[in-house]
Amino acid sequence: MIETGAIFEALSTVLTPYMMLWLVTGVVIGIVVGAIPGVGSVLGMSIVLPLTIPFGGTEANILLISIFSGAMYGSSISAIILRVPGTAAAAATLLDGYPITERGEPRYALALSAVSSALGGSLTMILLFLLIPFLTPLVLLFGSPQIFLVSIFGILMIGMIASQGSFVKGFTAGMFGILIMTIGLAPATPGTRFTLDSMLLYNGLDFVVILIGMFAIGEMLRASDVKATDLTDVTNGGSVFEGIRTSIKNYYLLIKSGLIGMGIGAIPGAGSSASNFFSYAEAVRSSSNPEEFGTGKAEGVIAAEASNNGTVAGSIMPVIAFGVPGSAATAVLLAGFILHGITPGPDLFGDQLDFTYSLIFALLLGNVLILFAGLTIVPYVGQYISNLRMDVIIPVVVVLSTIGAYTMRTNWIDLLTIFVFGVMAYYMYRYDYSVIAMVIGAVLASVIEVNLNRTLVLGDWSPIIFLESPVSIAIIVIMGSFILLPFLQNRS
Repeated sequence: MIETGAIFEALSTVLTPYMMLWLVTGVVIGIVVGAIPGVGSVLGMSIVLPLTIPFGGTEANILLISIFSGAMYGSSISAIILRVPGTAAAAATLLDGYPITERGEPRYALALSAVSSALGGSLTMILLFLLIPFLTPLVLLFGSPQIFLVSIFGILMIGMIASQGSFVKGFTAGMFGILIMTIGLAPATPGTRFTLDSMLLYNGLDFVVILIGMFAIGEMLRASDVKATDLTDVTNGGSVFEGIRTSIKNYYLLIKSGLIGMGIGAIPGAGSSASNFFSYAEAVRSSSNPEEFGTGKAEGVIAAEASNNGTVAGSIMPVIAFGVPGSAATAVLLAGFILHGITPGPDLFGDQLDFTYSLIFALLLGNVLILFAGLTIVPYVGQYISNLRMDVIIPVVVVLSTIGAYTMRTNWIDLLTIFVFGVMAYYMYRYDYSVIAMVIGAVLASVIEVNLNRTLVLGDWSPIIFLESPVSIAIIVIMGSFILLPFLQNRS
């Protein structure tokens, strides 16, 4: 049953001038950071996250989720103009987007991207809105035992997928993320752990600071050798109106690709890069002229970009329902939830349902803003955003990250934390260990520990409690199958 009271409360919240200001700000920041190669939504959200401390939970998370949505579209700008995707989410977009630019029609390609992103994102958000009443009974089946198991399963899935199928590397990274968060006072007992008798460590390490270090400092170390691209030969031509017409003409492909993006986005660890290529491959498969893809075919851009923003709806589903992020960006979003005292799960489908609807309405309005900006502003200034020099971006990001990390708790240990974990992230990338799994392990550590402790107390410290619910047994069976499947495939 649709809760009309929560819907009207959410609309009255989102449509206020104050909330619209943060929505517009988030979308603009998202488009800009998405358009700059090597930056993207994760870095943008990580830098902004500590700055939201003075905000309320709703405006803070609307700002973060708007950056996420805006960056998903923004990453296509550099893919189309420079043949360098702003993030992996637009990797398939460049296959046909850049050849259109080479023909001298970048405005046409950018219009295709804007319309496809906005309509694909809007369609999936409407579908998510309609699914909320059906998700509520499912979420209410999950208590402490199930939340603990789902959290562990999410780390395993993300770690394994992001580490190119290596169960050991993914599991190690995720468990290390949990381990480092055990430093300091225990949440369920009065004892301290691993503090080395230092008062600086009594409050432990801050997961937001770890997140900033690994996603901001670590990413800047990786991006330090990226050079600016010469745009003197780019002809800024093409018809924006033709791009609109072509996108609407291919409405079936747009809808199908958006739904594919939503479905894959809901799988922890799959993310937008997987949905991007999956939708592109499906467009090639179903086309009557598959040989034309890769030469500047409009359908290639439409399929990739519709799935891109469709992924946003799918990826926030496991976050709001179970508190399990499916990607790096949703890990930052979950950190925003926790930072502002918002607990994912049954509360977001009950007493705080208006907050859930506020996020959905904010994303719907954000897609309208993406459409407006993508058709009126980006086709004329996009190439200059994408060509910002990394030797300017890197010091700005490092300074903002350092200030943001220190202001979290004004604890000097946080300054050491961001740089230690930044260097760690750099080497983890080099040796194919999952940075995402480690960060998600750190973010979920308190959720895992609190729910494990609560479960064991309820079960009189017997692990049999994990086998007393059909839901728990189903999760354990699925988790076991997921772990054993690669070993069975290698044997065969």
